[in-house]
Amino acid sequence: MTRWRKSSRSGSQGDACVELAALPGGVGLRDSKAPDVGHLTLSPACFRKLVEQWK
Repeated sequence: MTRWRKSSRSGSQGDACVELAALPGGVGLRDSKAPDVGHLTLSPACFRKLVEQWK
């Protein structure tokens, strides 16, 4: 079973909620308000670049 974690940067009021999960071959990202819609899977290198751009 995949364990999704809410981002520490997500708002406390339920807005802008992003969840992350370690997936085979990458990192999953999804909207916690619509988890059944699906998710994006990024390679570890792409996820690292995304995080570095937000520093």
